[in-house]
Amino acid sequence: MNRGSGAAVADSRAATPGRPVSCGCARRRIRAVTAAVALLIPVGHATAQQPVRERIASLEFPRLGFTPTQPREETVRGVTVYFLPNDELPLVTFYAVFKGGVGHLPRDYLAAASAMPTLLRGGGTASMPPDSVDLRIESLALAMSFGQGGGSASSWVNSLAEHLDEAVTLWAEMLREPRFDSAQVEQWRGAELERVRRRGDDPASLAYTRFNRIMYGDHPIGWEMSPGDLDPADVAEEKLRHVHEAQFCPGNMVLGVAGDVDWERAEALLEDVLSDWPPCSGNLREYPVPDIRRDPGVFVIHKPIEQSVVIAAHSSSLRQGDTPAYFASRIGNSILGASGLSSRLNTEVRTREGLAYGASSLWTTSRRNDGLIGAVTRTRPGSTLAAARLLLEVLGSMRDAEPSDDEVARVVDQAVNGFVFNFGTPLQVVSRSMTYRTLDLPDDWLERYLRGIQRVTPGAVHDVFRDQLDPGRMTILLVGDTTRFDGSPTELGTVTILEEDPPPPPPDPSPPRGSPRSPG
Repeated sequence: MNRGSGAAVADSRAATPGRPVSCGCARRRIRAVTAAVALLIPVGHATAQQPVRERIASLEFPRLGFTPTQPREETVRGVTVYFLPNDELPLVTFYAVFKGGVGHLPRDYLAAASAMPTLLRGGGTASMPPDSVDLRIESLALAMSFGQGGGSASSWVNSLAEHLDEAVTLWAEMLREPRFDSAQVEQWRGAELERVRRRGDDPASLAYTRFNRIMYGDHPIGWEMSPGDLDPADVAEEKLRHVHEAQFCPGNMVLGVAGDVDWERAEALLEDVLSDWPPCSGNLREYPVPDIRRDPGVFVIHKPIEQSVVIAAHSSSLRQGDTPAYFASRIGNSILGASGLSSRLNTEVRTREGLAYGASSLWTTSRRNDGLIGAVTRTRPGSTLAAARLLLEVLGSMRDAEPSDDEVARVVDQAVNGFVFNFGTPLQVVSRSMTYRTLDLPDDWLERYLRGIQRVTPGAVHDVFRDQLDPGRMTILLVGDTTRFDGSPTELGTVTILEEDPPPPPPDPSPPRGSPRSPG
């Protein structure tokens, strides 16, 4: 109930027949609150005649301090380990990050590398079939995860402290000695074929994957899984072993331990895990430098849908690093469209023009390679070109003039006020240190980032946008029902018509060999 409705209820009760109408209770409450506030004012600090609000405003409090928690850095058999004990709960997490990913392997290993997290979790181990692994995880009440992205793979296991030895032994076997059960491999292949077949059902997914292909071409960022990548030979055991031996090995690994465990016990467990783990095969290649499209252009995919997708972006040479330009770009990107409904893009596209439920900016910055700067939105077919033009206009506004002091202060305050939430759990602290190590960032990168953005000025934001942004060289992708567009896409530039990829045939309905519950 809002305050207005609450006040109406109170007034109706006071006017009820037979009930005396009086505001004495309210007066007494006001006097009590005023007296309580007055007690907070030190004697002699303010005169009795000074208004209450001024007296409250004059209160002084000691400055709050916050010292970020830092994990210990240890080494076990040459592998860096970040350790942070915490006995608030009888839980322990062991965490591993492995450098390398899909982009560090040739294209013909795309399916095998993409399947790896699923098969490490569900494909069994050398000594146990998949169903036995599942039962063991359930009996020990373990939480477990396997994933990949951003040029690395990761896995963690969370266990009650009393089951830690058994949990880590099982987890290590899953990482070190996967079975790659043939039935599970075929199940993954069938599910991936179905995902590829349905990819066009989601216009946003279609737009993002095609835009990456336009901008990056035959580069891992632009790779798009196709039926030709999913032949049975593409996930044969020898290919899976090739990927596993190249990536999941001590030479690529950073470890973390957090929770209710002392270092002596953790170190002993890690010694067992790493003692006879084979070295890396050396089959990972250097991540290829992307050759990003530089020329402007407009690409159109006709798709009879009720919402168009509009993407506009071009390359950016700015890299992630401890530089004023990088920090200014992060604040500028938030002002532009990465800070939610209060951003410029949402204010213009959603609030003022009503063209979309939302719009957002993108500005990717890696440590070593160029990225993209631009914006994206969805809108009704009849406002597709209007939305595209407005995106370009708002992007240009960041180049044309400095943002206001209030805009900069708002997004800086949001980041600073949220700083403490980066230390909510010991695992957050440990995992962040591990990520910084894999990205070759300094251990105190978060603190450096905080200091860096606090120094950003409106002039610095303007400078970085003038240096990096040019709305005139945008590559634009429009996905939607072209028969209902509010004009011709040629109004935006030279147009290239793209065909939507035809859906692949459905997968072979014949059942896979073996069974997920097979004991062999």
